[in-house]
Amino acid sequence: MWIPLSASLTPADVADNQMAPSLIEELPQEVRFVLGDTHYKSGNVRDKCQRTERFLVTSKRGTYPHTDAGVEVRRIFNKLRSLANENFNEHFKAIFDVHGQVPTKGRINTARFALGAVLVYQLALLHRHERRSGVNRGLKSFLRAA
Repeated sequence: MWIPLSASLTPADVADNQMAPSLIEELPQEVRFVLGDTHYKSGNVRDKCQRTERFLVTSKRGTYPHTDAGVEVRRIFNKLRSLANENFNEHFKAIFDVHGQVPTKGRINTARFALGAVLVYQLALLHRHERRSGVNRGLKSFLRAA
């Protein structure tokens, strides 16, 4: 299980690469790789990664199969990113019952709800990890009981 290290809620019309540099800035120093899809392969994200001594690994445009020198590294990292993102998204939506509309109105209240839920999720994972109690097993019940 991966714990989100940085999060922000933006309107749907804000591009991911606009928010990425500020999120990268908040990452712990130990984070060496930033994994993203093709949209993160923009100058501002690449520059932020270089300035913070991180490696940006993104998918590559063009027809498959790719045959360049970095293809195997990208394949491994993109599989990790995909699994981590998709598993986190589904797990998060199921735990906080937000497969549809969130239970709030307005940008600020929705941000409080979503980012508060991310924080609660992080704390629950940390608690279970420290107690070696299986990070995923029973997490939804654990949070609902709290």
